[in-house]
Parts: sequence; structure tokens; C-alpha cells
Amino acid sequence: MNKYPVYIQAAASIHPENPLENNAFSAKEPDYKEWIKDAGLRRRMSRIVKMGVTAGLQCLHLQNTKVDAIITATGLGCLSDTEKFLKSISEQNEELLSPTPFIQSTFNTIGGQIALLTGNKSYNMTYVHRAFSFETALLDAMLMLQAGDAENVLVGAVDELTPTVFGILERMGTFRKFFAGEGSSFFLLSRNKTDNTIAEIIDIDIFSGSFSEQEILAKQTDFLKNSKAENADVFSDKIYKQNCGEFHTASAFGLYYACKQSDKNEKILVTNSFLNNHTSILIDKF
Repeated sequence: MNKYPVYIQAAASIHPENPLENNAFSAKEPDYKEWIKDAGLRRRMSRIVKMGVTAGLQCLHLQNTKVDAIITATGLGCLSDTEKFLKSISEQNEELLSPTPFIQSTFNTIGGQIALLTGNKSYNMTYVHRAFSFETALLDAMLMLQAGDAENVLVGAVDELTPTVFGILERMGTFRKFFAGEGSSFFLLSRNKTDNTIAEIIDIDIFSGSFSEQEILAKQTDFLKNSKAENADVFSDKIYKQNCGEFHTASAFGLYYACKQSDKNEKILVTNSFLNNHTSILIDKF
């Protein structure tokens, strides 16, 4: 496989910007009419689909570039439509069910809608690997670019918070460290560096298990040493989750946050720990 660098050319995000409400962050949503023109289509879309599609379209608009692949990631998928469909099964005794909530609840709805709205018929993949979802999507995009199978790839992640899921995850102790959150972040990746290039993705590390904070730090230090980036600035989840909250693909916002908030000409390590799943994304900011 030929080795090519992978560059971030554009980044867009729909994320919380408002104060906490009931111990949870809620994403500040744009005027969807500007991005999804068809009113009928907007009405059929659930909130998470509109968030994901719009963030993806915003990212593409920043560079106006044809992409060779659309890769999306989500930890839990389209929860509101899933809940709606399951509720209708119970209330209607499994009879005369509307297929719309079921169709809209599939995990690949967001990637498919972006493809339909942009007329893109290329590779389209969705990863649902819980806290590893975004990093897995990034790895797929990087492999395509490094193998020479694509010139430009749109990759992003989206997760929503519903009252039902908030209650379940809160009882599980998911929000002991951070408040609950949600959001959608997308990136345009390319093999070619331009004047508008934001950063280069150097490497990704993924591991799971019950480790102490010291053990996690040691693994991250070894990762930086192996990547010859011992002096990298660390954007840990303790930094960016103060702005977006806790959710399965919060590291996508972490990468967006690092791209927008960090200084130029420095290496940055974006780390994430969600339950016993741990990831690191190393970038070189331009």
C-alpha cells in the first residue's frame, strides 16, 4: 500500500453552545431551511438526521469539492425514530404500522441522505462501534486515501440525546464525570495539501479495558513517543467535554475543537475515554 499523508481540508460542527439544562447539553441547531430546501423532506427527517445531514453539507460547502466516499459514524444511531417505531408496535398491537419511523431509524440514513442530496454515488459506509465509531470511520477514510482509492473523503459522526436514553445512561452511571451531551461534526479529508489545509492526521490509537488514569496516561505517552511527538499539546476529553458533554462520538467534536482552538504549527493529541474505551487522535495543526 502506498503511503500518503492525510489532510483535514474543512471542518463543520453542530454542537452545544447554550447553557446546561436539566444536567444535559443540547446542540444549538441552525436554520435547516438553508441547507435542506425540500420542506417535505425536512418534515420526514428526525432531529438527528437533520443535524447530521446539515453538518455534512456545511463541511462540503466550505470547499465545494466532489468526494469519493461518504463515511459516517454513530454510537447509538437515530434514537428518536427507533423509540417512535417501538412505541407504535406496542400501542398498535403490531398492526397497521407506519414504515417511515423504521426506515428513518436505520444507522446509515444520514450518509444516505447526504449522498442523495449531493448526487453522490460513490462508496458510502456507516460505522456503529459505540465509543470507537468515529475513530473507525477515520481509519477507513485514511486507508482509502493512503491506498490511492480516493482523493477526497467526507467523514463525520453524530449522536443525539433523547429523554429515554438520558434516563437509561444516567442510571448506568455514564454521566458521573461529565454532563450528557450530543452533536454532529464532519471533516473533509484529502491526500493533497492546499493553502486552506487545517491539519494533517498523523496517527490514531484505540484500546479498551479497565485501566487507571496513570495507565492510560502511560499508553498515551508511549503512543506519542512512537509517533515522535513527545511535545504534543494534549486536548483531553476533560477539556472539550466541558463544551459538548458526554456521548459516544464526542471525540469528533474534540477533533473539531482542537482544529479551531489550538495554535498553528503544533502537534495535538485529542484523547477520549468513554467507559472502558479509550482513543487518541494525533494531528499536526497548520
